[in-house]
Amino acid sequence: MSDAIPNTGKFRGKTVFITGASRGIGKEIGLKLAKDGANIVIAAKTVTAHPKLPGTIYTAAEEIEKAGGKALACVVDVRDEKSIKDAVEAAVKKFGGIDILINNASAISLTNTEETEMKRYDLMHSINTRGTYLVTKTCLPYLKKSTHAHVLNISPPLLMEPRWFSNHVAYTMAKYGMSMCVLGQHEEFKQYGIAVNALWPMTSVWTSAMEMLSSNEGKAGSREPAIMADAAYAILSKGKEFTGNFTIDEYLLKDEGVTDFERYACSPGTELIPDFFIPSKL
Repeated sequence: MSDAIPNTGKFRGKTVFITGASRGIGKEIGLKLAKDGANIVIAAKTVTAHPKLPGTIYTAAEEIEKAGGKALACVVDVRDEKSIKDAVEAAVKKFGGIDILINNASAISLTNTEETEMKRYDLMHSINTRGTYLVTKTCLPYLKKSTHAHVLNISPPLLMEPRWFSNHVAYTMAKYGMSMCVLGQHEEFKQYGIAVNALWPMTSVWTSAMEMLSSNEGKAGSREPAIMADAAYAILSKGKEFTGNFTIDEYLLKDEGVTDFERYACSPGTELIPDFFIPSKL
């Protein structure tokens, strides 16, 4: 697939720290930026392949290098402050700083209150909300020094509608926690020239994790993660004035002049499955 949003070389030499980048959307964004010659820090837990989830931080690093970027694979559990600090320090030592942070790591359990075990509740809040906050906090001193500083959270718009809470309140709370970081930190970080935005897919995005969660059902109605990579590239290409936005991939790309969205479809011509947390009217 050719790029709908063409690479410009704008990110050559920029250092991008991506959590959960061993597979899926995080890795796809890393590959897109690597084509510009960016330095990609793959901050994730997977050092050996999961039986149902292919890919490790090391295989992702190989793909990044082949795409034209430089890679640093770091074993990171975003719940563990020391592992984050070690990875950030390693990134700064190898590449000289951090320009962009992408908070992509996330845990999901679409269960109601009675069926949600507290260990699952704690996992989602520790990774999604606390992990995002902690990684941002740890990267902040280096983002302050960058001339192209940006934080991008893969999180939804903050829609206080019961339908987005009632079926899986624990998961919604945890994902909205990531978005609340955007709401507060975009204003807090303006003084440092750091842009902070959120990006969320309009439709289901097919990844190996989705395949496992859905028992391989729903691929036909999903899009490839390339759409999120193109949208992320467009956001990160903007200046510090573009901040505090809760963007939806399709609508953002339409504003960028993209008209062919069938190219992103897993099965062109098939009706697409809407993602969670999408407004009824946009």
